Amino acid sequence: MLLRLRALSLTALLGSLMALGTTSPGYAQATYGPLLSETAEATTQPGTLVFKLRPEYLAQASLTKVAVPRLEATLRRLGATRLRQKFPRALPPDPKKPEAVDLRLVYQVWFDNSAVLPKARLALQQTGLLAYVEPLYNRAPLYLPNDPLADSTNANGQLHLKNIRAYQAWDLAKGDTTIVIGITDTGFRLSHEDIEGQWQRNRQDPPDGIDNDNDGFVDNFRGWDFADDDNNPSSDSYQQPRHGVHTSGCSSARPDNARGLAGVGFNCRFLPLKIYPSTPSGSFAGFEAVVYAADHGCQVINLSWGAAGGRSQFEQDAITYAAVNRDAVVVASAGNTNAELDFYPASYDHVLSVGSSSATDVKSGFATFSSRLDLVAPGDGVLTIWGDNDSDYIRATGSSFSAPLVAGAAGLIRARFPQLNAAQVRAQLRRTTDNIDQLPGNAVYQGKLGTGRLNVYRAVLANNQRAARITQRTFAPAKGAYQPADTIRLAVEVENLLLPVQNLTLTVTSLSPYLTVRQGSFAAGALATLARTSNSAAPFRMAVAGSVPLNTRAVLRYHFSDAATGYEEDQYATVLLNPDYVVLNAGDLALTLTSRGSIGYDRLGSDLGESVSYRGGAPLLYEGGLLLATGATRVSSRLRNDRNAADADFLSLSQTAMRRQPLRADQEASGLLQDSLPSATRGRTVGVQVRQRGFAWAQAPHRDYVILEYQLKNATPDTLKPLYAGLFMDWDVVPEYSRNVVDWDSVRRLSYAYDAGSPTTYVGLKWLAGGTATSYAINVNAPAGSPVQLSNGFSRSEKYLTLSSGTRQSTTGLPNGTDIAHVLGAALPHLAPTDSAVVAFAVLAAPTLAQLQAAADAAQTHYNQVLPTRSPLAAGDWHLYPNPASGQVRVEVPARLGAQRLQLLNSLGQVVQQIVVTGPGTSLDVSGLAAGLYLVRVQGAAGTVVRRLLVQPQ
Repeated sequence: MLLRLRALSLTALLGSLMALGTTSPGYAQATYGPLLSETAEATTQPGTLVFKLRPEYLAQASLTKVAVPRLEATLRRLGATRLRQKFPRALPPDPKKPEAVDLRLVYQVWFDNSAVLPKARLALQQTGLLAYVEPLYNRAPLYLPNDPLADSTNANGQLHLKNIRAYQAWDLAKGDTTIVIGITDTGFRLSHEDIEGQWQRNRQDPPDGIDNDNDGFVDNFRGWDFADDDNNPSSDSYQQPRHGVHTSGCSSARPDNARGLAGVGFNCRFLPLKIYPSTPSGSFAGFEAVVYAADHGCQVINLSWGAAGGRSQFEQDAITYAAVNRDAVVVASAGNTNAELDFYPASYDHVLSVGSSSATDVKSGFATFSSRLDLVAPGDGVLTIWGDNDSDYIRATGSSFSAPLVAGAAGLIRARFPQLNAAQVRAQLRRTTDNIDQLPGNAVYQGKLGTGRLNVYRAVLANNQRAARITQRTFAPAKGAYQPADTIRLAVEVENLLLPVQNLTLTVTSLSPYLTVRQGSFAAGALATLARTSNSAAPFRMAVAGSVPLNTRAVLRYHFSDAATGYEEDQYATVLLNPDYVVLNAGDLALTLTSRGSIGYDRLGSDLGESVSYRGGAPLLYEGGLLLATGATRVSSRLRNDRNAADADFLSLSQTAMRRQPLRADQEASGLLQDSLPSATRGRTVGVQVRQRGFAWAQAPHRDYVILEYQLKNATPDTLKPLYAGLFMDWDVVPEYSRNVVDWDSVRRLSYAYDAGSPTTYVGLKWLAGGTATSYAINVNAPAGSPVQLSNGFSRSEKYLTLSSGTRQSTTGLPNGTDIAHVLGAALPHLAPTDSAVVAFAVLAAPTLAQLQAAADAAQTHYNQVLPTRSPLAAGDWHLYPNPASGQVRVEVPARLGAQRLQLLNSLGQVVQQIVVTGPGTSLDVSGLAAGLYLVRVQGAAGTVVRRLLVQPQ
């Protein structure tokens, strides 16, 4: 009977619209599309950061101040204009809930327009007082235009309700007005005929200009506008203003009013929370609204917005607070990009991630798919409220409208089974779907559409399901990504959410050929409802393959089974393998080296990399990398440029990777890169192929440095004369980067930096080999008119100047310090076409200057004595190094040559040295020869090979 009433009401509505012949949006097709592409990475909000204090500083936290002198001093130095506790009224975590978070520790800080946010972020991290420091992301509302050919006169009306069996569900459960669904979106038309009676009034705070309920929000009778910080959640957002009207209609359109539609949540009410600003100058505030909804009694919270990538721990904390601390069911749209990707907030823990399906239960053509999805729901042509006036309707398409259908279903479950907590409600929804994997259109998406399509009837029919879930994962060693040949241990905590299980087994398997599970079974045994257990005593063991493609995302499948009850279910997680960088950390210095010549991070502002640190301390480097130049206009780097964006001159030819069996160090890394040929860049680049190598040692006295060696090969048809190669490092030495100093040790050719006020950490660059050492110290805060001004970027001419000025500008910041950077380089007089030269530097850190100098001496000795001992030659290859040289030169030849004699010839063809060769290698001493170009000729039974050798002045 209920089914006929709903269909009859909608048929009458459609019939009256057709009779009128109206073209107004009484029942319309949307004609606008997404303002932001969901495939784009999330953008960040300017001028502000968010950070979380470590728990031990909670006692010093107040609304507008953190009474920790070091943090206060850092904020003053950075020019912070405002500091505010984001959630001062947040519920403290329950010690019985290990996943709970303390949002009282989270602060937002604002800066003036001159602040460099990445630099401020690093400075705050260096205090050691914070759990994290992050930008605030903007997340776009998800919307797709409707198909203009869709049949808007279909008498079946709300087809999606029949598809998800909502009519049968309402015979069992109609929700309750005490169940409130928080709708966080662009704004609402609260006067609409199908909404007016469904939104939650805060009768404890009527609109009288007073905060009657003392919750910090004045007159929040109708919800709140977080983007504009007022009490008007109306649909006046400049970005897709009706989006919130559409989503609220899906979950909460008023039933049994003889008008329009019925939301899945039926009698459940919704709380209107506007999170997009009314003007372009406003800021997105979705996660603030999530916390508000949780604090104001919303048992379900809907998020029909997001962006690909840009994972944020702050955002995860807000979600965890709502779902764990406050026990709200958080539901999010999984995205409108036909690709497999992580989409946030849907991909966060404790979120019910909802994808979009068609009327035939096939994945919507536009919809995101992923192992992170929990289920799908109709998202094609969902009939909902339009919002131009108080009696109009629309067919809307997108995962934005799938999620509120599930949110409405969650409201029904919370009303029917009030004993279930949020995690149990999420499990109930997952376990009662209709499996759609076997449909021909879904075959390629198996395991990536969640457990199936929403079935509201089964979800409210009975609480008779079984479901387990991994609640915590601990990887050892703890890394953001794992290198080839790494071994991994994984401990998990398992919670049984619904009916008891008798003999639960958890098996982990890898869906990637590059990650092997060596021990992947855990017998959890019998678990009562909400009981937990862990395999920490015998963790899973895994191994990364020795050869792994770059940035491989290996998917782990956790399979739960209980033979006694027939229960089976899968859960998935992703592990990043073989990132495009290596970390040389055998000793006390840890240094990130990327495949494109950058040091610390892949590029300015990138999260790809682990900076440079000493003894596990704070990151010390803001930006660093290789710098090449052969003129004021021909410069190559991946450093910032005069637009304060990153240059992209170097391309990776072979990934920089760790050597699995290092011969000359405890860690060895090698990779090949090249900049573009000048002919392709109108003479802006140099045209050099670079073989970069990194070496690190675990034993004293070599723990305090990493050696970086660069073999440069001229790839152009012209002689590079001169050629400069060097390292640029913008250090932020703790404790305060604004009082750093750069000084020069000419004897050791060592450029080093430290904090003038508290010199507890010294960092430096030392020239080891190649050409003539150059050194240039940079004051980042140099006034206008200075030769180098990093404050407004780093131009090609400035880069050339730092490499080519010798050592005339080798100190800065004395005596009180400033924000500093420096360049240590090597000047090569020339490099002929196809010729090679080697330059080498040591990157160092130590607690005292004396120890830094000792490390510099050890690095020079080690480089001279140990690194020339190279690995055996491959057939057909031979080596001559170093080249250029001024002392001993090592010559290695292939055994196949059957070498018998080595000759050194000058430019006139005269033999100046001759050596009998008795093995695969020998040495030449060129220390007494005049500077110039020579030939090395090796003769053997199989023939003769010749190489050029440049002898340098001593």
